[in-house]
This record gives sequence, structure tokens and C-alpha cells, in this order.
Amino acid sequence: MSSGAGKVVCVTGASGYIASWLVRLLLGRGYTVKASVRDPNDPKKVEHLVKLEGAKDRLHLFKANLLDEGSFDSIVEGCEGVFHTASPFYHDVQDPQVELIDPAVKGTLNVLKSCTKSPSVKRVVLTSSVAAVAYNGKPRTPEVVVDETWFSSPDLCRESKMWYVLSKTLAEEAAWKFAKENHIDMVTINPAMVIGPLLQPTLNTSAEAILKLINGAQTFPNASFGWINVKDVATAHVLAFENPSASGRYVLVERVVHHSEIVRILRELYPTLMLPDKCADDKPYVPIYQVSKEKAKSLGVEFIPFEVSLWVNLGWARSDVGFRSLGDHPFWY
Repeated sequence: MSSGAGKVVCVTGASGYIASWLVRLLLGRGYTVKASVRDPNDPKKVEHLVKLEGAKDRLHLFKANLLDEGSFDSIVEGCEGVFHTASPFYHDVQDPQVELIDPAVKGTLNVLKSCTKSPSVKRVVLTSSVAAVAYNGKPRTPEVVVDETWFSSPDLCRESKMWYVLSKTLAEEAAWKFAKENHIDMVTINPAMVIGPLLQPTLNTSAEAILKLINGAQTFPNASFGWINVKDVATAHVLAFENPSASGRYVLVERVVHHSEIVRILRELYPTLMLPDKCADDKPYVPIYQVSKEKAKSLGVEFIPFEVSLWVNLGWARSDVGFRSLGDHPFWY
């Protein structure tokens, strides 16, 4: 496809998991991509990007810091679309405000402020999360259907010390307020836990959650999460930019699965794996729930089945080399 031929777009946090696939897809569609990274001279951050097909002629790397106001001005200038994906995602935090909340909220506003200075920008696509959707105190049981009208409660997040969830909730809340006040055409993509093949040489947090199950875990967590393939997430971003009628939020969840079900599927796919056979606690399993796919499908997202995502993630396991540690690159694409 070449629907992006002659068009220039920006991707922030381009070395990240979702963003790397987004850059690959945009280049494949003919776009010229202005990509921001924290350190363009770090091979671990950019080598996988500069090797992408089309990168030599149509990928331009820029240094930018989320917390430096104005650092995105020159990157956004001349772009028709801005894809803001940059936001930290990890669980082991010492200072939530500094490590998660400030980069998410202030970083998002800094990018949006840069967009207001460039008349070329027609639409902003913001990578939010289902974290900003599903945590509002309402029960999430098998008969419940979560959709785009749900918004997470910042107060609940603070009380429960769900700092990543709080960062994404506050960032999206601030983005919508700023976009409406400044007449920015913005769409948000709200994916669940993202898995699928990696382009970058480091593990993302979602994939690590799966790999821990095969790397000697004695138990599996008593937790239920939504899952989505990274290729579907990247595709949704591009569709949200290219489709003139796209608007509002798009929640991306192929399926909500309890960790016991993940273990069961892995055991069927790979019978020789040493997998945990008991839950981390004796409490009733955290229930699963439903997430509406209606709006995402209307955008054109087709949803790769969860089992396929797992199979692709762990396809390397069939090799004669055996299993590698979490520090190694485990995926093929």
C-alpha cells in the first residue's frame, strides 16, 4: 500500500514496542516518518528502526525529552499526523510522580502544545491504555461489558496505589481537556496488555509477564487481564489517522484471560514446557469480563486471536537451542 506517499507524520517514543511496529507500518504505507527518541546515538534504541524497509529515505530521527517543553516543536512542524506513543510502563517504581505521572501527563501536554504551533497537523493519535478505561469501581464480572464510555477513577487509582493506571488515566484526561480547549482533532487508542513479535532488542513489560511463566515460576498470578496483538495496535493507530470519520476512543482487547487460562493454553501449545500448576494464592480466581469490540471493528481492526499471539511469541521455543533467559531476545517476526 502507498496511501501515505508524500505525507509526513511524527511518532514520539519511536524506539518503543508499539511505536516500532507503528513506524514499520507507516514506512510500509509510504509515509515519511519524523521519529523522536531520547538518544538517537544509542544503537539499542535505534538500530532496529534504521534497518526497516524504507527507513533510509523516509525515516528521520530526532532527540526529544518528554519533560522539555518545546522539544517537540521542530519535530511536529510540517507533519499532517502526530502519533504520541511515548509514556513509561513498568511496575517497580520508587517515585510514581517522577517516574510515571510527570512523564505521562506533562509529556502528553508538551507534545500537544507543539501541535498547536504547527498548522500542518490535521490529527493527533494518542496511545492511551485500557488502564484509563476499566478501573472505576464498577464490578467486572463475566456478564459485564466494558466499552469506550468507561473512564477510570483517579481517586480509586490513588487509593489502590495503581500508579501506572493513574498515570495513563490522568494523561488521557488532561489530553482530552487540552484538545477540546485548543480545537485539536484527537483520537485515542486504548490497548490492553500488548503481546506479539518484538522489533526492538529489549523485552516489553507485557511480554515479560508471559515469559515469566516459562522461566521457572512456581505459581501463576491470580489475575485477569485483557490482551491484544501489537500488530493490531499499530494498525489501529494508522486507521485512526487515515479514516476521516474516526473519533473519540478505541478500546483494543482481543480477550480477557485469567493467568490460569494462559497456563492451560501454553501447556496445549508446548506440552514439554515446565509451567506452574498452582495459583499464587488460595482465593477465588479474579473473574474475567467482556470488552466491546464493536467500535474497534468499525475502524477496521480484525483482531488476531490470543492463542496465535502466544504461539508467535513462543515459536522460538521449538528450536534445538532450548529456552533463553529473559535477558535474551526471544521472539521472531
